[in-house]
Amino acid sequence: MILVGAGPGDAGLLTLKGAEWLSRAQVVVYDWLANAELLRLAPSAEKIFVGKKGGTSYKDQSEINRILVRLAKKGLLVVRLKGGDPFIFGRGGEEAEFLVRHQIPFEVVPGVTAGVGAPAYAGIPLTDRRFASEVTFLTGHEDPSKKSSALDWRSLARLGGTLVSFMGVRTLPQIVRSLLISGKSPKTPAAVIEWGTLPHQRVIEGTLADIVQKTQKAKIDSPALTVIGEVVRLRKKLAWFEKKPLQGKTVLVTRARAQASELTRRLIENGAEVFEFPTIEIEPPADPKRVDREIRRISDYDWVVFTSTNGVQSFFNRMQQLGKDARIFSGPRIAAIGEATAQELARRGLRSDLVPKEFTSLALFESLKKTGQIRGRRFLLARADIAPPDLKKALEREGGEVTELEVYRTKRSSGDKLELLHRIQKEKIDYVTFTSSSTVNYFFEALPARLRKRLRSCMVSIGPVTSQTLRSHGVRPDREARIHTVDGLVEALINGGSKR
Repeated sequence: MILVGAGPGDAGLLTLKGAEWLSRAQVVVYDWLANAELLRLAPSAEKIFVGKKGGTSYKDQSEINRILVRLAKKGLLVVRLKGGDPFIFGRGGEEAEFLVRHQIPFEVVPGVTAGVGAPAYAGIPLTDRRFASEVTFLTGHEDPSKKSSALDWRSLARLGGTLVSFMGVRTLPQIVRSLLISGKSPKTPAAVIEWGTLPHQRVIEGTLADIVQKTQKAKIDSPALTVIGEVVRLRKKLAWFEKKPLQGKTVLVTRARAQASELTRRLIENGAEVFEFPTIEIEPPADPKRVDREIRRISDYDWVVFTSTNGVQSFFNRMQQLGKDARIFSGPRIAAIGEATAQELARRGLRSDLVPKEFTSLALFESLKKTGQIRGRRFLLARADIAPPDLKKALEREGGEVTELEVYRTKRSSGDKLELLHRIQKEKIDYVTFTSSSTVNYFFEALPARLRKRLRSCMVSIGPVTSQTLRSHGVRPDREARIHTVDGLVEALINGGSKR
């Protein structure tokens, strides 16, 4: 049994050791406050949710304890994933004690506690030699079975350092009143941090005199953490998280899950909350033997054209199966549509001979035409099964001999449509990103017409071909990337891109 601290919310704050144990887990037992993104690190494990949410409970602690023991006695590698740090107001000590009682060996992987992580993301250092040489963590929600509070409010009020109260939204009025009655100055700065370290983090600042009213007016809810002390004043200078350009924005990503990670990472880096709804899946070609034949006779071609990173990856996967490498490209020249495609080739040791300035099939054709490299030349187009025939027809009109080769297939994803509908109905989606025509088509297949109006003004396209597909569905893209890459798409979200 491994008790792993999941950190305060941001999935990137999980420790390396925690990630290693998750990758090996056979079962993950996780809480409400553990970021669900971390479950991807345990792709083959059974997932058991035992979450608790302020004031309500799905499993009481005694039942959770029994679940852990039952799983461990089956000989399974169990990771108990707990928000924050297991041993700081996480009841990890109680769970560990129960494991000991039943002779279950365990390890503890500490996590970044919310008491440290949330203030850091709010721009509040808990200690500062000018203001606070000590920090005290206290719970705002004590064991309800206690007859009286174990907190010595008079001593806490006399401390000159920083107080950090966990899980105290509902009891904040009582906490503040206890401190004031015990002599704490009403002018003492205070801040309440809701959903600390996550894109929808909110921070309410005030003093002990008004923090309760401000928090209630803002309708702050759990999870939230309160920081009390002079260090809160430093937030005016040190707040950094809210300054990210996409902070507070929710972006729906429709790209295939295997490809979405880079776009998702870039969006999160810029402060966005990302909801992935993959509309497509990438699969091997229907006829891999045909791909193998063309690889073996690749020297017969004058040009090999790659139109996407998927095409490069799929083509090289088949090459690897045949024991081939980049040396087979010693004869033909290579054309790539888009910088990302060219970079994917470069990672595999190949420099593209032609990359059009605009990342479209038409631009590639015009570039080839200008060089006089079409008539009498043989072209191999390594593409998807649903690629439009425009490039092939244009090359053939100019006297080229063209072989289209399906190196991968694109199919409709089995994404959670109910989750998509729930998100659109219940939450504000600021942007929906599209990276290809297929993502557009399959998205609109999944989206009922009655919900399209909600998203009509927030569609963002990676380029002109994708934008045209949006128009074919009766939607004018709000923005189009100037450079038709993932970075260009992110730039369009931040700075506006091209208005289309």
